[in-house]
Amino acid sequence: MDVPDTDTVVHEPDPAFVEDANVTRFMREHDIEDYDELIERTTTEVPGVGASGVEWFWDELVDYLDIDFYEEYDAVRDDSEGPQFSRWYPGGEINVAHNTLDRHAAVGSGNRNRVACIWEGEDGEVVQRTYHDLYREANRVANVLESYGVETGDTVGLYMPMVPEVISILYGCFKVGAIAVPIFSGFGVDATATRLEDPECSVLFTADGFYRRGSEVQLKPTADEAMDEADCVENVVVYRRFGDESDGGDGGTDADHEVPWTDDRDEWWDDTVGAADPEYETKRLPSDAESMLLYSSGTTGKPKGIVHTHAGVQMQTAKEIHFGFDQKPEDRFFWVSDIGWMMGPWTLIGNHTFAGTIFMYEGAPDYPNPDRFWDMIERHRITTFGISPTAIRALRKYGDEEVEKHDLSSLRLLGSTGEPWDPESWMWFYENVGGGDAPIINISGGTEICGCFLMPMPTQPLKPCSLGGPGLGMDIDIVDSSGESIVDTHERGFLVARDSCPSMTKSLWEGDERYLDTYWSSWDDLWDHGDWAQKDEDGFWFLHGRADDALNVAGRKVGPAEVEGALIEHDAVNQAAAVGVPDDTTGTAVVAYVVLEDGIEESDDLREELRGVVGDELGKPFRPREILFVDEFPKTQSGKIIRRAIASIYAGEELGDMSSIENPESLEKIENAS
Repeated sequence: MDVPDTDTVVHEPDPAFVEDANVTRFMREHDIEDYDELIERTTTEVPGVGASGVEWFWDELVDYLDIDFYEEYDAVRDDSEGPQFSRWYPGGEINVAHNTLDRHAAVGSGNRNRVACIWEGEDGEVVQRTYHDLYREANRVANVLESYGVETGDTVGLYMPMVPEVISILYGCFKVGAIAVPIFSGFGVDATATRLEDPECSVLFTADGFYRRGSEVQLKPTADEAMDEADCVENVVVYRRFGDESDGGDGGTDADHEVPWTDDRDEWWDDTVGAADPEYETKRLPSDAESMLLYSSGTTGKPKGIVHTHAGVQMQTAKEIHFGFDQKPEDRFFWVSDIGWMMGPWTLIGNHTFAGTIFMYEGAPDYPNPDRFWDMIERHRITTFGISPTAIRALRKYGDEEVEKHDLSSLRLLGSTGEPWDPESWMWFYENVGGGDAPIINISGGTEICGCFLMPMPTQPLKPCSLGGPGLGMDIDIVDSSGESIVDTHERGFLVARDSCPSMTKSLWEGDERYLDTYWSSWDDLWDHGDWAQKDEDGFWFLHGRADDALNVAGRKVGPAEVEGALIEHDAVNQAAAVGVPDDTTGTAVVAYVVLEDGIEESDDLREELRGVVGDELGKPFRPREILFVDEFPKTQSGKIIRRAIASIYAGEELGDMSSIENPESLEKIENAS
């Protein structure tokens, strides 16, 4: 494959696609000529009005996207306490569940019997749920929560596999005014206990387990240990994925499916939610009422409790799905994620606002065969497919033929997030999966805003690895260490936000001090997102990894992603991970771990060749001190490489909490790398 560099435009959108795009329609309605004017209008002063573009846009969007407030807000924003503590849509009343479920399930809405979710289990089982189905089930969840004494502002844990019931649980929490606390189903005891204990969840929804690579993964025993450690959960609802709940109430019917049980605390899903009243009047909540508490992954330090509001997540997710992913009524949207990560709720809320259909999958991406994703895209006629760059690198290793066996012509758009791309993998995704027609909407933001600071519009040309530019209504800049803008100098600097947006975390659950120190302490009134960014001469934005991950070699900095990108460009390399290690001469030296393409032999000659590739591209000081070959990297279930674990193993340090890891066996392989 001929791989262009990141200076080459490789995707030019089809004129007919551009003409029909949602963002184009918005621009026509508001006499906006081009993308640059669109960003300016939504972030700076509005011509002839004198109002802030940010406030104008987020006000205009409510009616434009048909977001339903029970009670109109008094103002778009109250920022009298500064951008750090902006209050959005004060005086208004809203509920996410009303916008995503209630109004679609209403008699005469036209969407009552539309499919809201298509789910496929790893074993091949397929289930569909309509908006009316989910509406009734979410009402049942709300009634169960009220029977447990849950009130507005109480916290409810979701330690669940990716099954359709997670949608009803999430929306049921919203309906009753509870704060949903989604917890990644792959977490171990300590990580789960932290996310229960910190917010003092009194109720937990969990399951007996789920399927992964053909095996049953037991979830309830881990949940029990975590609850013992947290000592705050009073009621547990258990969904049975393995077998039939009706066979018993004390943990199951046979040895294979016996579930640990606490009689005065645990109840089966069928006996509670299944038997509850399917009618419930959704609560009307203030715009800034808390909707979710999303915890950072915990791969560095203590996880942060990120507080989201009903109005905030509603507006941000709807905006991004409608404009960035050009949501159409016939779309089927599949983003590889877990309900415990931001992209899980983001996918649900954003698509369901417009009565869209989402696709959920339970299992591994390459089970029972490497073409599992491509097969599902073909069978279910998926139109939008989002995945991490690392997952694509792993799937690419199986070869083009696994993709070529399938008709992927249903795909309109591709999506990605999580980490920087390398040009070769980006091009493989674009050409082999997207057929050279579907744009890659490469987005970057985070759990802290339940959305994106950077997001290309599907109507824009694309260069490999680019993130397009700032998201609509997001006043984004690149600054140097003194906080001065360098965005137009095309230098690398720190990605910041110069203004707030509705979905920015209200604070952190543990208090304002850590919130201000984490995001607002680097410069006055600038949100420091911690990413290393650059805008090139043609206006395309790129990320170069986390600023705090920068490798300082002999006083000169380089991002791990740049070292990895240089290595991956070599035909022999499939994946790479670069870490910084102490060095007596340079202070820090680069060590690189490499996964080779199939059929490539490890050798000292190849090692030296790869060192030379990095030196030629980035400069001799950045040549890796060592190149180590390995079969796989430790990753989270969402596909992110856990570089902290790799660096710790190399240095012989304690690993700490590794509960977010998807493949713990890889740690030993890293330790034995040669």
